[in-house]
Amino acid sequence: MSGDDIRTVYFGQFEHATAERIAAALEEAGIAWRHKQAGGITQFFFAGEWGVRMYVDGARLDEAKQVARRALEQPAGEANED
Repeated sequence: MSGDDIRTVYFGQFEHATAERIAAALEEAGIAWRHKQAGGITQFFFAGEWGVRMYVDGARLDEAKQVARRALEQPAGEANED
């Protein structure tokens, strides 16, 4: 499946460090993901625009949830040994 064939779905809004941990785990699992981060002016005027909004391959949403959950259960900086 090429990158153009993937339909992403909203995965959640996360603090930057959390989004980085999830992104690394998603990449390791081979799950396509994207992100959107509001600029400083938007964040200033809209309180709901904090952090990073993440989107994942809709066909692998359930798997992405499991991958993210495992990544966040590990202490920060600890490699996944699965």
